[in-house]
Amino acid sequence: MTIDTPVAMYLQDKHPIRDAMEYVRYAEQRGFHAVWQAESRLVREATVPMAAFAAVTDTIKVGSGVINNWTRNPALTASTFSTLDDLAPGRVLLGIGAWWDPLASKVGITRRKPLQAMRETVTAVRALLHDETVTFDGEFVHLDGVELDYVHQERRPKDVPIYIGATGMKMMELAGEIADGVVLNYLVAPTYNARAMEHLAIGAERAGRSVDDLDRPQLIVCSLDDDRDAALDAARLLITQYLGQQPHIMEASGASRELLESIASKLSWPATAAEIREAATLMPDDVVQTLAAAGTADECREKVAEYVASGCTCPILYPLGADVRAMIDAFAPA
Repeated sequence: MTIDTPVAMYLQDKHPIRDAMEYVRYAEQRGFHAVWQAESRLVREATVPMAAFAAVTDTIKVGSGVINNWTRNPALTASTFSTLDDLAPGRVLLGIGAWWDPLASKVGITRRKPLQAMRETVTAVRALLHDETVTFDGEFVHLDGVELDYVHQERRPKDVPIYIGATGMKMMELAGEIADGVVLNYLVAPTYNARAMEHLAIGAERAGRSVDDLDRPQLIVCSLDDDRDAALDAARLLITQYLGQQPHIMEASGASRELLESIASKLSWPATAAEIREAATLMPDDVVQTLAAAGTADECREKVAEYVASGCTCPILYPLGADVRAMIDAFAPA
């Protein structure tokens, strides 16, 4: 089975950055469309690896999957992504999300009115990247005659599409209304996508467009291994960690409340590797296979095809298997 859409790769902190640079170069050689760098947990910032990936490649797109809209001023966000576009013109994708609790609250961020905050951020960042002088007096964003201050380079609009990383349905509607695309989350069942498409369409209609006008890449955990048990176990550990500590993913996953509570009860903050291993013994195979592409290459391709059939326009595959190149080869365009 082949996947009849562009394919991308997702990198977090599992691999050393220099190894990840080589994986991205290989993915580009094998025809992958994009690489997205995570910034979901407090472990690896996104834009430094993005610059590293862009510097060693020529054609592959490089995205943030996703930065948050609370800890960077919109002007700094625009300046950062303008800088990345200087390095890789036309190849940079800005994925931005509303972050999540309890991580945000633990570092002093109150995620008040996340929809309004996201709307203001996207509006201001887009205008700055379009080379506009921006005065904005919102509830969260305050800019007074601000522009990207080009002196020693060409002044030009920067072609940086803005994607909203959405999990909840209200944020999905906002993405449909104001974003160039949406980054659909992982650790959800393909059936989740049907509801997501409905709410993206609601938002798109507000802007006089359709859901087909939106790019809809989706993060997908891909644990590929000839040893099927090893593949399932690798996915099981990640799913346990995220379902135990990220409430927005817990809710979207569709997993039973009993299972979620039993896993969460075994994890401290942040969870240790030993705690995750212990809690993972509670995670059944059927939940693993519902929420991730795990198993042999054929099984992984079959599962990813379900997400594509449900509305994903570009699978963003997070490689959990020991052989990252094997996953790239399994999904490379024919």
